[in-house]
Amino acid sequence: MEYLHSLFDTKISEPTAVTVGKFDGIHRGHTLLTTDIISKKSQGLKSCLITFTNSPRIALELDKTPSLITNKERMYMLDNGGLDYLIECPFDERLMQTDAKSFIQFLVDNLNMKYMISGSDFTFGYKGAGNVQLLADLSSELGFEYKVIEKIKLNDRDISSTYIREELKNGHIHDVNNMLGYDYFVWGEVVHGAHLGHTIGIPTINIMPEKMKLVPKFGVYVTTIDFDGRIYHGVTNVGTKPSVTDQNIVGIETHILDYNGDLYGRYVKVTFKNFLRPEMKFNSIEELTAQMNKDKVLAKEYFNN
Repeated sequence: MEYLHSLFDTKISEPTAVTVGKFDGIHRGHTLLTTDIISKKSQGLKSCLITFTNSPRIALELDKTPSLITNKERMYMLDNGGLDYLIECPFDERLMQTDAKSFIQFLVDNLNMKYMISGSDFTFGYKGAGNVQLLADLSSELGFEYKVIEKIKLNDRDISSTYIREELKNGHIHDVNNMLGYDYFVWGEVVHGAHLGHTIGIPTINIMPEKMKLVPKFGVYVTTIDFDGRIYHGVTNVGTKPSVTDQNIVGIETHILDYNGDLYGRYVKVTFKNFLRPEMKFNSIEELTAQMNKDKVLAKEYFNN
C-alpha cells in the first residue's frame, strides 16, 4: 500500500477505483466499500481510499466527540489488506471550499478515476452540496462508473460511526463489536503508573489513549492484550481510578492474566471483549483488591466458557 499525505498534490496515472470518507472505525459498511474497490483489481484498476487526517464533523464544529480510531490505528488496519493507495489529507479550508463538481472533476483528472463507490448518504463538496444523485449524473458526464450501496442495519437502525460512538459511550461493547465487524481496541505505549498493582499483588500495565481517541464507557472489561505476536487474556479498567487518585486523568489499566513481564515503553493492543461493571470508588485498598480479584475470576470464566 502506498501512503500519500496530500490530495491536491497527488497525480496517479494508472486507472483507479475510488472511495472517499472519514472511515471512523472502519465498520462493516466501510469494509464493503474497501472490499469493493480492491475487487476492481481484476478489471485493471488500482484501489484508492481517500480519507482525512482530521474529522470533518469536528472541523465543521458539528460534534466534538473523539473518534473511534486514530490515524495510526486506521493505517495499521488498512495496511496489508490489498489496498493500493491510501491518501490521507487534511480536511482544510481549501477542501471545504471546493465545490462538488470540481472535487469529482479533480478525482477524474488527477487520480484517473474510472470507478467510484459510496454509501447512500454520502455528501461532498462545499457545504455538502454534492450527493449520490449528483454523482450518478456526473458519472455519465465525466466518464466513470458509479455504484452506491445501501446501509447495513442493526436493531432497525443504520450502522454508522455515530451509532457506534453512542453505543461505545453506553458500554454496549457487544453491539459495538458487531457493528464494527471486529473487536474494539486501543493501541498505545505502556507507561509508568502509580505501581499500586505490584504492591497489592495484581500488577497492571497502563496506556494513555490519544486525545482524540474515544474510549469505552468508564468501567471494567474483559480484554485481550496483543504484543510480540502473542495474545494474552486480561481484565481492564477504563477511567480515572477514583479509589486511588483525584487527578481525573483518563487512562486504560490492564492486569494481564498469568503474565508478569516488564512491558514499559512497549506498544500493546488492548481489545475489548465484554463489559463487567462500571468504574467504582472504594473506601479502602482492601476493598479495591477484593473486587479486582473478583474481576479476575469473572474474566477467567469468560475465557473458559
